[in-house]
This record gives sequence, C-alpha cells and structure tokens, in this order.
Amino acid sequence: MNIVGIMNSNNDFELVEKFLAGDELAFNALVKKYQKKIYWHARQMLGSHLDADEVTQEVLIVMYNKLKTFNYQSALYTWIYKIVSTRSLNQIKRNKIKKLLSFDSADEKELKSSNDIIEDIANKEKIEKVHKALDKLPVKQRQIFIMRNFDELSYDEISEITGKSVGGLKANYFHALRKVMGYVNEKE
Repeated sequence: MNIVGIMNSNNDFELVEKFLAGDELAFNALVKKYQKKIYWHARQMLGSHLDADEVTQEVLIVMYNKLKTFNYQSALYTWIYKIVSTRSLNQIKRNKIKKLLSFDSADEKELKSSNDIIEDIANKEKIEKVHKALDKLPVKQRQIFIMRNFDELSYDEISEITGKSVGGLKANYFHALRKVMGYVNEKE
C-alpha cells in the first residue's frame, strides 16, 4: 500500500498497528498528520521557532521509539500532546538554566532580535501582544491557555494529558485568561 492509501485510512490505531508490524509508511503517515500540530503546540509553549523545531524533532523520535508503549486507552493525539507538553516544559527549564549560566546576554539579545524580525513579518500586532502576554504567565497557566485556545482541547482532554483535575484546570485557565486580557489591554 502506498502512503496515500495509508493516509486515507484516517485511523490512528490502525496506523500504529501497521507501524508496529514493520510498516514504515504508517509512521510517515502519522508524522504527516501530526507534525504541524506538534510544532505549533511547542511554538506556542516556547515562543521560539528554533526551540519549537528542536522539540518537534525530539517528539517525533520519542514517538518512533515509544509507540510500542502506547496503550490505546486514549486518543493518539492525547498521548502525543502529553509528550509535546512535557518536552516543551523541559525546554523551558533548559532555557532558564542557560540564561542563568550565560555570561554574555548581549549575544542572546542579538539572536532574539533576529528571530523577532521574522515573527514581526509573519504576525499582526494583536497576536504579538498575546504572545508577549503569554510569556509573562506562569508555565502551568500558559500551558492551559494554549491548549484551550490554540489547540482547541476540552478540559477533559487537557486533564488526561496533564493529569490535573478539571476544576483545577478551569481555575488556572480563568486566571490565565484574566492576565492575558489585562496584558493585551495595557497601554504601552
């Protein structure tokens, strides 16, 4: 079967089974289906193309090596998003450590301004304000806000991914939303 035939099956569980049976095209189909979603979730969490690209590659490697541990108890994308969230949080921690240990922050600022130029071309002013507001949020609130608004996940799906209660998620989301709205509406 060619990759088009596999892509048309639209059944993640079937693709996982085919991949585990040795069909590499099935994994390629999963990558094509989820790679952009993985990247954009990581990008929203991290705010950086380079970091999001690195996390995306890590997640695809983890998927390739760990699909045999997928237990079919949830949707495949829930399992994948949990990996993306974990890897993104790990990258945030690594970035904080790098920042603390860096001796010359001027080089880092120059690199960031180059990335910002690319982002400024691609994004409108309001989206930029939202991203800046997201950077100010605590990590847990940022994660919930992104999953609800950008990934369009339900509280139940987020609960399954994060292992947090729906009530706690709703409270975190409410606080995140209030802060983002406050940041976006601030006069500069």
